[in-house]
Amino acid sequence: MPELNIDGQPVRFSPGTTVAAALMSSGDHCARTSVSGLRRAPLCGMGICQECRVNIDGLRRLACQTLCREGMQVETRS
Repeated sequence: MPELNIDGQPVRFSPGTTVAAALMSSGDHCARTSVSGLRRAPLCGMGICQECRVNIDGLRRLACQTLCREGMQVETRS
């Protein structure tokens, strides 16, 4: 099974899995930290709410619209 890294932790995924789904299956299930310091999880799952913004390989992306790739580096706490 292929792996990506979420905040430095290896996470296995099945082909066709979105980064949002991988987030939900690992760690604290959250995609970002709000300006008030609260952790925020993906909400709408279709890119409207923007709650699933993460850094993927150094670029800001929506986790719900991005498919996982082998070796991908995802950061939720930046």
